[in-house]
Amino acid sequence: MLEIEIDGKLIEVEDGSTVMDAATKVGAYIPHFCYHKKLSIAANCRMCLVQVEKAPKPLPACATPVTAGMKVFTKSDMAVKAQKGVMEFLLINHPLDCPICDQGGECQLQDLAVGYGASGSRYQEEKRVVFNKNLGPLVSTDMTRCINCTRCVRFTQEIAGEMELGQAFRGEHAEIMPFIEKTVDSELSGNIIDLCPVGALTSKPFRFAARTWELSRRKSVSPHDSLGSNLIVQVKHDEVKRVLPFENEEINECWLSDRDRFSYEGLNSASRLKRPMIRQGDEWRETDWQAALEFVASKLKGIATAAGADQIGALASPASTLEELFLLQKLMRAQGSENIDSRLRQTDFSADAHRAGAPWLGMPVADVGELNRLLVVGSFLRKDHPLLAQRVRQGAKRGLKVMSIHPTADDWLLPVAARIQPKPSEMVETLAGVLKALADAAGKAVSGEVTGLMPAQVSDEAKAVAELLASGQKCAIWLGNYAVQHPQAAALQRLAQEIAALTGARFGVIGAAANSVGAHVVNALPGQGGKNAAQMIASPLKAYVLLGIEPSLDCAQGAGATQAIQSADFVVAMTSFDTPELRAISHVMLPVSPFTETSGSFVNTEGRVQSFVAVCKPLGDTRPAWKVLRVLGNLLDLEGFAHNDSEAVRREAIGVDGSVSDRLGNDISGLPFSAATVTPGLERIAEVPIYAGDALVRRADALQKSADAKAPTLRAAAATLESLGVKEGDGVVVQSVTGQARLTAQVDETVAEGCVRVATAHESTAALGAPVGVVTVERV
Repeated sequence: MLEIEIDGKLIEVEDGSTVMDAATKVGAYIPHFCYHKKLSIAANCRMCLVQVEKAPKPLPACATPVTAGMKVFTKSDMAVKAQKGVMEFLLINHPLDCPICDQGGECQLQDLAVGYGASGSRYQEEKRVVFNKNLGPLVSTDMTRCINCTRCVRFTQEIAGEMELGQAFRGEHAEIMPFIEKTVDSELSGNIIDLCPVGALTSKPFRFAARTWELSRRKSVSPHDSLGSNLIVQVKHDEVKRVLPFENEEINECWLSDRDRFSYEGLNSASRLKRPMIRQGDEWRETDWQAALEFVASKLKGIATAAGADQIGALASPASTLEELFLLQKLMRAQGSENIDSRLRQTDFSADAHRAGAPWLGMPVADVGELNRLLVVGSFLRKDHPLLAQRVRQGAKRGLKVMSIHPTADDWLLPVAARIQPKPSEMVETLAGVLKALADAAGKAVSGEVTGLMPAQVSDEAKAVAELLASGQKCAIWLGNYAVQHPQAAALQRLAQEIAALTGARFGVIGAAANSVGAHVVNALPGQGGKNAAQMIASPLKAYVLLGIEPSLDCAQGAGATQAIQSADFVVAMTSFDTPELRAISHVMLPVSPFTETSGSFVNTEGRVQSFVAVCKPLGDTRPAWKVLRVLGNLLDLEGFAHNDSEAVRREAIGVDGSVSDRLGNDISGLPFSAATVTPGLERIAEVPIYAGDALVRRADALQKSADAKAPTLRAAAATLESLGVKEGDGVVVQSVTGQARLTAQVDETVAEGCVRVATAHESTAALGAPVGVVTVERV
C-alpha cells in the first residue's frame, strides 16, 4: 500500500493504482471521456489532466501511476485551466445539435461542457463532417459527433473479443469505422451505445422515440438466458421504450447482451393477445375473463371426471416465473394429475428419480474469473450464454485454460487450449475416455455405475484434456444446453460428476432459460406415475394447459408436438401472443402478461433468487399468469389458491427467507449405464439460434434483422458435402424420421465430419423433429 495526498486528503492505495483509482476511492471526481473501469487505458481524450506536485505539466489521471508521497490537485488553477483547454479543443469540431441528439440529457460532453466549457467559441473555421457508418440494425451512427475516445474500439476487442471497430487516419481526420464496411455483428454490440460518451452511437430501435427525462426508470430481471441479467427498463406512457443494464458485479457487471437489451420490441408486437378468446366452431371470438375461465374450469372438470385427471397435462415455458410454475404444478396436482413439465427441449429423462436436487452451475458466476481450468461439454457457449462467455474470455486473459467437447468448433473469441469434436452419438464415449485417462493417471478406480461406458482405448485428444484438467488447482466442468438436450444426457452428467470427483473440480449445468433452475426448485416436474414433456407428446392426452409456449418452436419434437397437442379434446393456451399455430391447436387463448407487466421471481444458474415487479400496466385485458392460475384454482374448487399477491406465492413456494441453496444439487446416483450403440448414418447437430429461443425475442424486429437471425441453412464440412454430392449454394432436402426441410447448403469447417448442422426453433426446420438423430440429405 502507498500513501498519497489528493486535494489535501491522505489516502492509502495499492501499489500499481492510478491517480484516477485513488481519486475514485477518496470521492474526488475527475472529468473524463476515454477512461472506463472495465477497459484498458487509452489516455487519448486528456480531459482528466490533473496537477501533480513537482511535475512540470498536468498529467492524465487515468494513466499516471501513484507513487509514495505523491500530492495531487484535481481542482487547482493549473488543473482546471488544462481541463478547460481540452474541452475547448473537443468542442472545436463538435456539432451544435443537442436539441436533435438522442443523447441529449444524458450526454457526458453536454454535462462537462457546462462546467468546463466557455460561453462562446473562438473557432471560426469550417467544422469537419464525418459520414455515418452502417453498423447494422441495432446501432445508429452520427459520426460527426464522435470525439475519438475509442471506448467502442476497446470494447469490441477486449470485452466482445473481436475487433470489429477501429480508428483510421490521424489528427482531426481520425475516424472510428468498421473494417471493410462490415456491420458490427457481435452479440454484445449494444454495449457500445452505453459506452459512447456523446451521441455518435445510439440505439437504432429507440431513435427519436423519447427524451431521457420523459422516461420512468424501473429495475427488472432478464427473462432469457439463465444468467438473470439485471435491467433498468425505461417506460413512457406505459410502453417500454428502452432497456439498459443495471450494474451488478456478481452477475452481469455493467454489460447486457443484445438479446436482453433489444427484445423489449416484442412487447409491442402487433401479435400481442389483448383479450380472452374462445373458439366456436372454426371462428375465434373475444370474451370476458369470467366467461373464459368458467369455460376452462368446466372443460377440465369434465375431462377429469370422464377420462381421469391423468389425461390432463401441463407444458410450461422455462422462462415462466417461479410463482407461475409453482401455481401451475399445484393446480395440476390438486386435480390429481402429475403430468407437468417445462423441460420442453430435453430428450433424456432417465435421471429424474436419481437426482440430488435442482441442476445448477455449481459455483457463483462471480468466481469464474478465479478458475484456471474449465471443461465445457456440449455448449454453443458464446451464443447461448453471451455474458457468461464474456467472463470466461476475461478469465482466459488471466491464464484460464478452456477445453471443449462438442460436435462443432464455434469461435468463442477466446483461446481454446484443447478441443475434441465427436459426433453427437460419440460424445458419451469421448467424455468417458477423458475419465478413463484421468483414472489411469491417478491410479484410481471409477464408480461401478459408469464402468460400462469406459472405452477400450483412449484417444490422444482425451489424454490431452485429462492432463490439462489434472494440472489445474481451481477447475470446473460445465454441461451446456446441448449436453442437457442430448439423448444420453444422464450419462454425460454422470461422467462429468465422476471427473469432478477425481479432479476436485466443481461440476455444474449452465441451464438454458431464465428459470430452468426455478422449475426444479418448485417441482414443476412430473411426479410418481406422471408423464414428462416427451411422453406427453409421444402419447397424446385428452387435455393440455400450455403456459407461454409455441409447441413447434419450443419443443424438441417440433411440428410433431403441434400435431400431438392438436389431437386433444381440449387445449387452453395461456399466452402473450396470438399466433396461427395456437389458433389451430387450442380452444381457449388467455392473454397473460410478459415479464414487464407482472411481478415474479427467477432463479438464475447460480441458484440466486431475483424478484422483480411490473414496470408498466398490462396491455388491454392482459392479466398476470399467477393471478389467472389462482382464479382457475378457485373455480375448480381446489384448496390453497387464496394468495393476495405474488410475494405470498413465492413465500409458499420457497419459504420466507427466499433461499433455495438447500434444493440445489447436480449429483446423480443409483442409475447404471451401459455402452450406447452408435447408429450409422449422417447425424444432425441442432442449436437453438440466439434470437429464436423464446416467444418474446422472436418478435423483436431489430434482432430479427441481425446477422444471427438469418434463416437456417444446412452447414457441413466440405468433405461431408462432397460425400453427399452437394456443393455450397445447392438446394437440398433434409429428411428425418418425422419430416423434411428444404434448405441451402453451406460449407462450415467448424462442423464435425459426418454431421450436418441444421438449427431448430425455426418454422422452416420444425418438421425435422428431434434435434439429435440420423438424417438423409439429397440435392434438389
